[in-house]
Amino acid sequence: MRRLGIGLLWLLWRLLPASTLGRLGELLGAVLYRLAGSRRRIGMTNLRLCFPDQDEAWRTGVLKAHFRALGRTTLLETVSWWGSREQVERLTRLEGIEHFEAWRGKPVIWLAPHFVGLNAGGVRISTRYAPVVSMYARIKNPHVDRLMLHARTRFGGSELYSRKDGIKPVIRAVRKGLPFYYLPDMDYGRQDAIFSPFFGVPAATITGLSRIARATGAVVIPCITRQEGDGYVVRFYPAWTDFPSADVEADTRRMNAFIEDRVREMPAQYFWLHKRFKTRPEGEPGLYD
Repeated sequence: MRRLGIGLLWLLWRLLPASTLGRLGELLGAVLYRLAGSRRRIGMTNLRLCFPDQDEAWRTGVLKAHFRALGRTTLLETVSWWGSREQVERLTRLEGIEHFEAWRGKPVIWLAPHFVGLNAGGVRISTRYAPVVSMYARIKNPHVDRLMLHARTRFGGSELYSRKDGIKPVIRAVRKGLPFYYLPDMDYGRQDAIFSPFFGVPAATITGLSRIARATGAVVIPCITRQEGDGYVVRFYPAWTDFPSADVEADTRRMNAFIEDRVREMPAQYFWLHKRFKTRPEGEPGLYD
C-alpha cells in the first residue's frame, strides 16, 4: 500500500460513515479471497490442522468469512488512524472493565490474541487507560508502519517497543504501573519458545506471558476484541488465579487452551493467514510446503 492507497483510504474515511466502510470492507475481503491464492492456502492449511473433524465446506466457509472480516477491519482501521477520540470510542465498546478496574495501578498484563479487531481494540483501550505499553513487529511498508505507530500512541503517550528492543523496557514499564497489551500467540521462531499444543498441534509458542508475570508480579487479564454490529467490542475477562505457576510449560498450555476456546466462539475472526505452525520440532517436515 503506497501513498496513493493511503490517500484513497483517507478519502473513504472522510466521505463514508463507519457502517458503510465496514460493508465496503467486506466486499474488499471477498475480492481478496479470490486473488490471494498463497494466503488462502496458508489459511486452509491452518484450518485443516486445527479443525480436522470439520468438513472442507465448513473450513472454506470460515476462511471466506475470515477474508471478509479482514477486509472490514482494513477499512475500519482508518477510524483508529484519523478519527477523533469520540469516533474511536463510538466504534468500539468496552465490556467487563470491572475485571481490570479492580487491579488498576498495579502490574497488569492484558492477554490480547490475534483476532482481527486487535488493533482497533488496542487503540480504543488507550483512549481510556493510556499510557499503556505494548510490543510490535515492524510492517514492511513504512507508510503503514508509521500510521500504525501513530494510532497506537496518539492517545496519552503510550510506550511501544519493537521485539528487537527486547523485553527489559517492557518489564520496567509494567513495574511502574503501565498495563501491558501483549500479543504472544504467533510463531516467532525457536528463540524463547517451547512447543506447546495449539488445537492439538505442537506450535512454537513464546513463554513470555509466564516469565513476564513472574518478573513483574503482574496479574493476567485476557482482553479479546470481537467484530460485532458496525464496530467492535473489547471484552475483559476475570484475572487469572494461580498464574504464573512453577511450571512454564503448564502456563503456556493454559494460555493456548484459553485462546482455543475463544477461537471456537468466533473462528472466522482469528488470524488464520499467519504460518502459525511454521517452526517444527527437529526432524518434522514443514506443513506449508
